[in-house]
Amino acid sequence: MIIVMKDKAKEKEIKQVVDRVEELGYTPHPSRGAKKMLIGIIGDLNREELIDSLGAYPGIDKLVPIMEPYKLVGRSFKDNTSIIDLGDGVTIGGKEILVMAGPCAVESEEQIIKTAAAVKKSGAKVLRGGAFKPRTSPYSFQGMQEEGLKLLKTASDETGLKVITEVVDPRDVELVGNYTDIFQIGARNMQNFYLLKEVGKSNKAVLLKRGMSATYKEFLMAAEYIMSEGNYNVILCERGIRTFETYTRNTLDLVGIPVLKKLSHLPVVIDPSHGTGQWELVTPAARGAVAMGADGLIVEVHPEPTKALSDGQQSLKFSKFTAMIDDLSQIANAVGREI
Repeated sequence: MIIVMKDKAKEKEIKQVVDRVEELGYTPHPSRGAKKMLIGIIGDLNREELIDSLGAYPGIDKLVPIMEPYKLVGRSFKDNTSIIDLGDGVTIGGKEILVMAGPCAVESEEQIIKTAAAVKKSGAKVLRGGAFKPRTSPYSFQGMQEEGLKLLKTASDETGLKVITEVVDPRDVELVGNYTDIFQIGARNMQNFYLLKEVGKSNKAVLLKRGMSATYKEFLMAAEYIMSEGNYNVILCERGIRTFETYTRNTLDLVGIPVLKKLSHLPVVIDPSHGTGQWELVTPAARGAVAMGADGLIVEVHPEPTKALSDGQQSLKFSKFTAMIDDLSQIANAVGREI
């Protein structure tokens, strides 16, 4: 249920309502929209009790039930698109399209620092790199783990880039949070509800990747898990879904951009690297993403893709990444955005 406050409701009146909701045993989620102050209520609601208890408060305009299963993620809760502040002037969800780039996996200090400097020079503001790598085969490279996190932090300190890296275990959230600015939840963990709840207790931004076979509803419900714990800094990432086609690694669902933006107020990022699995297709897919309204891109870049320990076939060389950003800048300008 949404409590819609009157346009001229005073802060004191808003606080009275929030306090009363808490007294009734519910969790209030205040959100200031473009025109009105909204207070979302989630939980096993007794509508009659709420109406009887809140109906007399002078600052309340109306009580509106939310029909969608996702309460905090949907546009019923917040009508304007969320802009997430990552610190130091870096945001996502506004006019600027945020570019995150780096190797699939951190392999060495030289590799990650060299890559960080190159992607920053081309316009990226966030360095991506995996320290913990959940792989299909138990015999594949699993990542450098905490040593990899330390190398990401070193690269961040030297370049000023923000850092995004994947967390795969609820027990590692605090550790990963010490080194990163954005938690990444991979496709395989989209419905790891214990992990979603744990990152939801943090105030760090969370990039949530869509599961390989997840519907839009399932994707948004996973985001709801994070937000229900109090962390509203959630970014949705479409990284391709599994279909009958085998030529590409996945089928990149670019239509998901306008669909998710219609259903949700959260920023939407596209991963053209995992979405295609082939470096030649990364730039064309990124072009389409920018044209269709993506708020950001997360791209795999490696100094020597043929020697990469993970996903070299879908990683761009530095020169290809620079050319892609130059190309995308023109498309962004054409649709009223910028990179």
